[in-house]
Formats: sequence, structure tokens, C-alpha cells
Amino acid sequence: MFRKILVAFDGSPKSYEAFDHALELASMSRQAAILALSVVQPPESLYFIEMDDVVERVSREYERLLAELAEKAREKDVTVETRVAIGHPASSIVQTAREEGCDLIVIGHKGKSMLEGLLLGSVSRRVASESHCSVTIVK
Repeated sequence: MFRKILVAFDGSPKSYEAFDHALELASMSRQAAILALSVVQPPESLYFIEMDDVVERVSREYERLLAELAEKAREKDVTVETRVAIGHPASSIVQTAREEGCDLIVIGHKGKSMLEGLLLGSVSRRVASESHCSVTIVK
């Protein structure tokens, strides 16, 4: 079974489903821990908005949502760590999974950034192609 599962979480319905799937896997194995990761991607060209304020507000909201997920995991006796990273979502997810020795990444099929999926390819697709470990995409 798995020892450490990274769940990519962006607050979308599919990311909640991904967390629930990872929680089910971890509770069945009784040995797996979960790392729930949210990634804040700073705006690139919004010169009229103070970017630090945007990043801070989004980070705080992710921290609040992740705390709720952590409580849900604790109720099922699953060890969970939460983290908010800043950067490109796919790259940050893959890099964190590698650095933390995760043996599975669970990610929703469509997150909040549908425009990115149309223009650049979806985050889940990039994670699946670049990851060193198994990736489960929750549809």
C-alpha cells in the first residue's frame, strides 16, 4: 500500500473528491499519511493590484479550507499535514511530492483554472506526465 499520499487541493468540487479518495485509501491502509497541498499561483500581469495582498488573501483562504480537511482526516485517525505553496500548480505539486517522498499523488480532473486547461493543458495532465510516482486523477 501507500505510505505518503499528496493530495492537490484548490477548493474545487473535484479537489474535495480527490481528498475524500485519498482519505479512504489512507484509512484502509492504516499506515498512510496525507499531505494536502494547495498552490497559490500569483497573478502575472495585474499591475494595478498589490500582488502580495492577493497571494496573502488566497493563502489564508487555503489555510482555512485545509484546516477543515485536516479535522476530517483526524476524525478517521489518519495523519495529515497541510501546506500552502506559491508557484505554478503542476510544478509545485510534482516538486513537493518528490521532496517529501510521496508514493502517490491524488488530484481532481478539473480544478478552478479551466482557462489554463484550455490554453496550456490541464494541471492534472502535467502532474501525471511529470511525476516520479503514481498519480490518481479523480473524475
